[in-house]
Amino acid sequence: MNLSNNTILITGGTSGIGLELARQLLAAGNTVLITGRSASRLAEVRSAVPALHTFICDQRDPASIVSACRSISETFPSLNMLINNAGIGRKRNLNETDRPLDDLEDEIRTNLTGPIQLINQLLPLLKRQQRATIVNVTSGLAFVPMALKPIYCATKAAMHSYTQSLRVQLAKTRVKVVELAPPATGTAFNTDQQDMNAHRQMDVATLCRAALRGLEKERDEVLPGASRLIRLIGRISPRTTFKRADAEQMGTG
Repeated sequence: MNLSNNTILITGGTSGIGLELARQLLAAGNTVLITGRSASRLAEVRSAVPALHTFICDQRDPASIVSACRSISETFPSLNMLINNAGIGRKRNLNETDRPLDDLEDEIRTNLTGPIQLINQLLPLLKRQQRATIVNVTSGLAFVPMALKPIYCATKAAMHSYTQSLRVQLAKTRVKVVELAPPATGTAFNTDQQDMNAHRQMDVATLCRAALRGLEKERDEVLPGASRLIRLIGRISPRTTFKRADAEQMGTG
């Protein structure tokens, strides 16, 4: 895959993996678009990286997705790569049943429903290109869940399954489907959940370089760092769950 002279949309591009991918893809000679929920944060990123094109998109809101996709399609009709990167992951105690029901939907809408809706909206445009790519960012935790992040892990496992089906259904089109499953990565993803960062993390720039190498090599699945081992563990022992002492102490009441 040629990683220059493309028009690339990266969701959740205001920080972490999304922003680093944007920087590296810009440096490789691409036109890069990013989305984010916050206009002020998008403005900050645009000030720091003026070459980026920014669009507001709240993946929890179908109307926001439709509006963003319409603007992107009209402004950048040559769009030929979508990187579904936006995601949230929260530490949750499932014994606490007093949470508002809409709070339980945030991760599902952001990590699963939103990307599926984005693909649905942008697929006609992608199919019109000479060659196009959809990259769905899942996680090593799609293969072996972590008990402390039950909904996040479930959404990533579902996205892994959806990506496999999407790849089969688009096999006779010019749209390639890739899954990128990062391991624990050194970003601000776990802000206010610093206890989740106890394990070794992969440097974000190193991760993104590995991801781009995988795309260049036309891999269907890109599993940097520990993710390949995690997938193997999931296959050998499908009932395995990453447990932590604080998860064990959450109780069953």
